[in-house]
Amino acid sequence: MVIKQAKEVLRIEAEAIQNLIKRIDKNFVRAVDILYSGKGRAVVTGVGKSGIIGRKIAATLTSTGTPALFLHPVEGMHGDLGIVMKEDVVIAISNSGETEEINSIIPIVKRIGASLIAFTGNVESTLARKSDVTIDIGVEREACPLGLAPTASTTATLAMGDALAVALLNKRSFQKVDFHRIHPGGNLSKRLMLRIRDVMLTGEDIPIIHEEQSMKEALEEITRKDIGLTLVVDHKQMLTGIITDGDLRRLIQNNDNLLEIPVKELMTLNPRIIDEDKLAGEAIEEMERHRITSLAIIDEGRRIKGIAHLHDLLGKGEFKFRS
Repeated sequence: MVIKQAKEVLRIEAEAIQNLIKRIDKNFVRAVDILYSGKGRAVVTGVGKSGIIGRKIAATLTSTGTPALFLHPVEGMHGDLGIVMKEDVVIAISNSGETEEINSIIPIVKRIGASLIAFTGNVESTLARKSDVTIDIGVEREACPLGLAPTASTTATLAMGDALAVALLNKRSFQKVDFHRIHPGGNLSKRLMLRIRDVMLTGEDIPIIHEEQSMKEALEEITRKDIGLTLVVDHKQMLTGIITDGDLRRLIQNNDNLLEIPVKELMTLNPRIIDEDKLAGEAIEEMERHRITSLAIIDEGRRIKGIAHLHDLLGKGEFKFRS
């Protein structure tokens, strides 16, 4: 009986979220545009369970590039509305749209001049009528068998808040390096804020082969330095190409005498480079963009100064990668 009830709760809440998909319409787009173009903050407000969900939405917005804070409507009526400015966007959450504490602050918000976005399950409610944009977060029923405890409705509200935050994240082109800049607490975050020059391989640790040498010698250098590649230089020690272990696997299928061929005939020209003053997080974004694991660092004469490898940027041995 317990298992059956638990599964039913999850089914009802999953359906509540699924039903939100068809409500992502022009109102949602307008809400994103208002928040994106706004010069102030997102001020999220709600009472009871909606208030708890509102705090989480505000936290998610803040951590993904949209400055936000939570305002309790009761505290708002006793002075805290002073934090709301004309440039702000208020996101008011009320499933019924008739929550007295919420509706009592609407006239003041409108008088201040802030924009108002409603999250409500009643698009005909007072809150909806007085808002600039209404996002429908209504559910057919609560998972609570009594139909009283907010369950499916709070789950739907939270999911819609996440959708709003992620849409804004993408619109702002918010990147991993931006995320780690405002989440400096973890070891990985601290490492990604290091400059490339502090974590790049230098000197004898850099795999380098001359373009006139053979592929056999390139393979030996790749094996010796153990980062899956070797950079290629000309007689002036200028960077001209790169050979990776992936290149070797592909080339060996079509070249019976692969190991005797000069490197310059098979290398990839113009390897990706990056400035040593960039952040490690920026290097990782560049690697993801081009689906590579290393970037060369060169001086003004294209002579090699170092190489930034994914493992060293993240801290070799400290983190595991998804397969």
